[in-house]
Amino acid sequence: MIPAQVIEAKRDGRAISSSRLRDFFSAYLAGEVEEYQMSAFLMAVLFRGMDARELDDLVEIMLGSGASLDLRDLGAARIDKHSTGGVGDKVSIALAPLAAELGVYVPMMSGRGLGHTGGTLDKLEAIPGFRTDLDLGAFRAVLEAVGCAMIGQTAEIAPLDRRLYDLRSVTGTVPAIPLIAASIMSKKLAEGLTGLLLDVKVGSGAFMQSEERALELARVMVGLGAARGVETEALVTAMDRPLGRAVGNTLETAEAFRCLAGGGPDDLRALVVLQAAAMARLGDSGRTEPDAIAAAEAALDDGSALRRMERLVEAQGGDPALVSNPDGFERAPVVRAISADRDGRLARVEPRALGEAVVAMRGGRARLGDTIDPRVGFLLCVEPGDALSHGELLAEVHAADEAAADAGEVALRNAVRWDDEGGPLRPLVSHRVTRSGVETLPAG
Repeated sequence: MIPAQVIEAKRDGRAISSSRLRDFFSAYLAGEVEEYQMSAFLMAVLFRGMDARELDDLVEIMLGSGASLDLRDLGAARIDKHSTGGVGDKVSIALAPLAAELGVYVPMMSGRGLGHTGGTLDKLEAIPGFRTDLDLGAFRAVLEAVGCAMIGQTAEIAPLDRRLYDLRSVTGTVPAIPLIAASIMSKKLAEGLTGLLLDVKVGSGAFMQSEERALELARVMVGLGAARGVETEALVTAMDRPLGRAVGNTLETAEAFRCLAGGGPDDLRALVVLQAAAMARLGDSGRTEPDAIAAAEAALDDGSALRRMERLVEAQGGDPALVSNPDGFERAPVVRAISADRDGRLARVEPRALGEAVVAMRGGRARLGDTIDPRVGFLLCVEPGDALSHGELLAEVHAADEAAADAGEVALRNAVRWDDEGGPLRPLVSHRVTRSGVETLPAG
């Protein structure tokens, strides 16, 4: 097998045989295909795509590169959730304990920041002492004791995907639908799940910026799960503005804890509740959506989901006191208040600009191996539709120093769109995709 020939075949749009594809990726894992060669292949996939057989092969190759969990003896439904990535998307942190409170096991294996989007692992590691590097034995022990566990991809699970994930993040190849689908589904199929919920983001802050591509990705992943006996559902959700008000690892984790305490922004709570209800229904097909939604609302308001999160944080080595007291997180050295520079009604804040600014402020990774500062980011003080007067508080920039705060302020002001500068927002949740097809959901 000559790597350049495989790259050229994909570059030219020719199908690659199963055996050749397997040999190529095996050689990469063995160090016989260089990083620059794999980067070229990934870029060719971005432009040329993969046919259904190639994608199936890639999922199987990724799955076969490592171990799979067998959790059948737990005796209850095992449901995970995965988001395709967005700005301010801290849903998973609140969702895992809430869904567990509704009676399903949640073995959640998450990723780090990818491109301009934040990663659940980086947000969890903003909690002092919290370990996301548990091995599979410790992961299972926490899952049995708490009902949910949240870790990163272990060395045992899909090691091929682990390498490709990091490479995609720094080579501009994240938006390729086959690579997204294979990455997500190989990890999830290795978790021993009975069901999977997918949150497919769409909008300027997502990797899928058009509804057409978001629905295509959703259909592909739902099909991959169904073909392997895992009941899979996807929700298409808005990413034409940040989710919630916090952008940045520590700020987002604190906001997720406030949601678990019954507070937090309305859009975050609505999405967490809807997704928890969907996971409960995947675990029990006889459960109605209104019943599951009511149970999720109650678990947020009575503190039971918050208490389960405290147990999870303690079980994974973190400080549980922060769950009920998120004001106790360490703050960035510089917190700068940003005021509106005109009168007007806020239409939106462009999410990608804020996500890219967090990376530039070292709250994300521009290169493989970069160390991040979890404290930096943005805290929006208003939301779309709010009327503002000149000088009224718009947001806070949290930065490591004054120079970074200056850059963050410029990025924020450039991201603000007033009502005379933009059209209507997307509905928070627009579609549900199942193996039966695509359902357009009512607005609101």
